[in-house]
Amino acid sequence: MLSPIKLNAVDRRIWEEELDEFVPQRVFDVHTHIYRWAFYSDPNKNGGPYHELLGTNWADATWDLANACDAVLMPGREVHRLSFPFPFPHPCDFAASNEFIAAEVASDPQSAALMLVHPGMTADHVEEQVERHGFLGFKPYRFYATSGDAVNCGITEFMPEHQIEVAHRRGLIIMMHLSKKDAIGDRQNIDDMVRLCEKYPNAKWILAHCARSYSAWAIERAAKYLRDLPNVWYDTSSVCESDAMDALYSGVGSERVMYGSDDIPVGVLRGKYIAFGFAWAYLSESNHSLNLSHCEGQMTFTRYEQLRAMHRAARRLGMTRQQNEALFHDTAVKLIDSVRSGQPVRA
Repeated sequence: MLSPIKLNAVDRRIWEEELDEFVPQRVFDVHTHIYRWAFYSDPNKNGGPYHELLGTNWADATWDLANACDAVLMPGREVHRLSFPFPFPHPCDFAASNEFIAAEVASDPQSAALMLVHPGMTADHVEEQVERHGFLGFKPYRFYATSGDAVNCGITEFMPEHQIEVAHRRGLIIMMHLSKKDAIGDRQNIDDMVRLCEKYPNAKWILAHCARSYSAWAIERAAKYLRDLPNVWYDTSSVCESDAMDALYSGVGSERVMYGSDDIPVGVLRGKYIAFGFAWAYLSESNHSLNLSHCEGQMTFTRYEQLRAMHRAARRLGMTRQQNEALFHDTAVKLIDSVRSGQPVRA
């Protein structure tokens, strides 16, 4: 399959000068979306805010498309993935989304899939789906919070305890995109994570987007409470600030951190997440009016900006080649293997 993305001179310079030596030969990407635009069931979706992002070039995010994008952005690398559907707002076709991800991931036995869930799904239902499709865990999302408040909802409003109990009993993964304006820096989120990890010690949490710490301050606030939790990991997907990576690596230990791309589509878009004050936002080619006549004004891919941040933080902390290979591959493989075998994660 031909990739819809191509490298320009700026991209090639960044890859060759900064990233080629940094990215190991083997990569396990723990944060990828595989989906179809058709699974978003809103009859007015083509006039809505998600159409330009998800309903045009990226309307069919297949396994082949993900492979094609990786071949362009990480040439010569062997890539496997932990993948899950895109969490479309209601109305979302959960059944079709989950059947599709299971079928797509089946083409690569070393990769794995998570089930998109909402709070209304019973324990029996999610367990039956795990058995049927071989899912290694669950992907909840804040859009589905029972309170209807996607900005300020607590963890159990969109990942209820009857589903967490299934993950605990079966040793499954929960991919958690935290809510609240302070993300992991919010005291309720911290307290909930500590309580849930202690109550359900066999559930394996991945806190997405550096625990949604797009700058350093949130994980700096939370790290002392989280670093000793043995069933929590973190992915780096779409975080583009090196101080956030630095705070995560040093705060919780790089051995708990795993590479994620946030493809498709965020990682393959041109732009980056920027942080300011206690906020963060996505800056793209089309949403700014900056005068860039004084410099090379072309944007590169979000994935490259993220990798640059990871590289700079690793360099500052003096991370070894072995630590870097763990960050990109080994830690994720050990986690996946532990779920499949039902055994503890190997040290």
